[in-house]
Amino acid sequence: MRQTAVEVALLGAVRAIMRVSLHAADEIGTVSVVQLRALTVLSETGECNLAGLAQGVGVTVSTTSRLVDRLVAAELVERRRSPRTAREVVITLTPRGRATLERYDQLRMDDLRRSLDVLDGAETEAALKLLRAIGAAGDPTAARRDEAGPAAAD
Repeated sequence: MRQTAVEVALLGAVRAIMRVSLHAADEIGTVSVVQLRALTVLSETGECNLAGLAQGVGVTVSTTSRLVDRLVAAELVERRRSPRTAREVVITLTPRGRATLERYDQLRMDDLRRSLDVLDGAETEAALKLLRAIGAAGDPTAARRDEAGPAAAD
């Protein structure tokens, strides 16, 4: 199948960003990309039940249950009974989980900044405008974060 120029550009960008994430995960070494995604979801939500975390990560509840077991064993998350219902568990980041996620994000930002460093000022502004638009299209809360200003977006 022949790809259009737009498809080639989009796939190239997605692959470059995936390389950044995979490289950062490799640097950390003890946590998989899926586990890092779970930590990211928990960081964004503060806490989740299994169903909410499964939805955020994009996997089944049974897969999430095993994922949480591994994260608890690694002391990256804490699982406790929900105060609302005895049948539900609440999952939150531990300080170690937060530190791991912060390290992952910093490694990714370092790589992404190096990519932007090869652009001139106008190209950087155009790239950032495009990235914000793509982010907002895929995440309705992104626009609100961008409105909060540059410090909130960093």
